[in-house]
Amino acid sequence: MIHKHSITLRGHRTSFSLENPFMDELRMIADERDLALAALITEIDEVRDPTANLSSALRLYVLNWLKAKARQA
Repeated sequence: MIHKHSITLRGHRTSFSLENPFMDELRMIADERDLALAALITEIDEVRDPTANLSSALRLYVLNWLKAKARQA
């Protein structure tokens, strides 16, 4: 199920929609990196392709993170 989330990025409110498993993974990644969830999302937003929406950028970040972890194992 997709849920809408709101966050403040660089002083501006924005929202994104993510399935629960992606949101759960983002929280775990933030914990592993010792970052606040908002800080991780801000970091992802700052480097995303300007033509991609934030929700897609977040999903791709999670996918790439998990692929990198699998290669390390």
